[in-house]
Amino acid sequence: MSKSEETQRVFIGRLGGTTVFDPIGDPVGKVYDVVVLLHRHNPIAIGLVVEVTRSHRVFVPITRVTSMKPGAVITTGLVNLRRFAARPLETCVITEVLDREVTLVDGSGKAQVLDLAIEQQRDRTWHVTKVHVARLIPGPFRSRLGETLTVDIEEIQGLGVRSSGQAADTLLANLGDMKPADMAEALHDLPETRMLEVASQLPDGRLADVLEELEEDDQVKIVSALEPERVADVLDVMQPDDAADLVAELPHDVAANLLELMEPDEAKDVRRLLAYDEETAGGLMTTEPVVLAPDDTVATMLAHVQRRDIPPALAAIALVARPPLETPTGKFIGVVHIQRALREPPHTQLGNIVDTDVEAVTPDKTVDYLTRTLATYNLTALPVVGPSSGSLLGAVSVDDVLDHLLPEDWRWEDRAEAEAAAVAEAVQASSEEGETDVAAWLASDDAEGAPSDEPVDGMTGRATGSAKLETKPRGSDTGFEGDAGDGATGSNIAAGPREAFADNVKEGGA
Repeated sequence: MSKSEETQRVFIGRLGGTTVFDPIGDPVGKVYDVVVLLHRHNPIAIGLVVEVTRSHRVFVPITRVTSMKPGAVITTGLVNLRRFAARPLETCVITEVLDREVTLVDGSGKAQVLDLAIEQQRDRTWHVTKVHVARLIPGPFRSRLGETLTVDIEEIQGLGVRSSGQAADTLLANLGDMKPADMAEALHDLPETRMLEVASQLPDGRLADVLEELEEDDQVKIVSALEPERVADVLDVMQPDDAADLVAELPHDVAANLLELMEPDEAKDVRRLLAYDEETAGGLMTTEPVVLAPDDTVATMLAHVQRRDIPPALAAIALVARPPLETPTGKFIGVVHIQRALREPPHTQLGNIVDTDVEAVTPDKTVDYLTRTLATYNLTALPVVGPSSGSLLGAVSVDDVLDHLLPEDWRWEDRAEAEAAAVAEAVQASSEEGETDVAAWLASDDAEGAPSDEPVDGMTGRATGSAKLETKPRGSDTGFEGDAGDGATGSNIAAGPREAFADNVKEGGA
């Protein structure tokens, strides 16, 4: 391979997370994925998926990439503001292809894809030319990875074919230590099959945290795809109120079976919560707040509220009650606020600083009543007590109340609002700089297949209405085999829109 060819090869897996800059050095976002067409005889890359904000990803045609270097991708500075959604025949490499099982043509067995390399050709297109794989060594339960090697794309079969049970090691590594809400959003954006594969490979505790943040439809899809024993294990480590909400969405026979498979104590809490109306304090409460006895000390309280499984809203107070301390407890006494506890010596008994003025609520209180009470007394949680026994049943946190006040799809409505704000900002920038009228383009392309006066990118078939966006850089260490050199911004890369590839190219995929 010549030096010029070598400097134009980029490994896609290493490209993920690379900061994308405009020509004057302002950061636009970071590379989230690379879109390829694998059904062609010679697979090609057609663009990048760039994350311009935490929840907004856009498509940047490869024709607008002028340079790829370690730690930086340089573009023309024009970004299509419409949210990216993969079209038929498109494949996202990082989220869908890496870890896919393929067959080596030489008959030496199967391998797992670790990375793909793209190389720029003389006509400025980027072809998928190399595949970095690891041989699969069969094992009693799961194949393990063996020797790694880089082969030409012609030397493997099945790259464009989805296989059931595809591994997700590389994708999970890319998701890293995301907060549960962010990982839930990333899973929501995946194709359904891939979402189920990734979710199934998360540890029980991590999956429990993510399920608590997903919308109900995604929750049901995931638990329906898992073995009942695995689902029961995950429900055991979820917050009881979230577990009850999920079980309530399942068919009755499935829910009954899962409750039988759960740990008896955890299942008892879930059954107790299912008995209440979901719009009341009983339906919203968790049965596992921080509960301590009056003779426990401040030091004991501080140790309990530091537990990682305690949500911040519940960690702000300790509920003081007579034994037994498992809900339902003995008679409820009051609460100790974390701020008050921090001002006291560690050996101080909670009974000496307990606040008995906080109003406890009964399980039948409505969401409206809970909202007013939390707001009136500036609380993050409210104790729930039995109407006659006075025993502590649980606690309602402010985040649970907010979840029921907000629309069911509030997480995804926020995305639309963020996109609208980005468009408005870009329109203002465009009018000030005399650039393209983004709003007019968006209005002309609202519907699928709607006509547009905007030019269409010859490579991708996407309208080129765009504007320059700015955000803070979020770079990462990125390795390349070499400098990709300058790319093209012309339109001589392909004859027509990318939808035409399906009609004009009849060759099978690699």
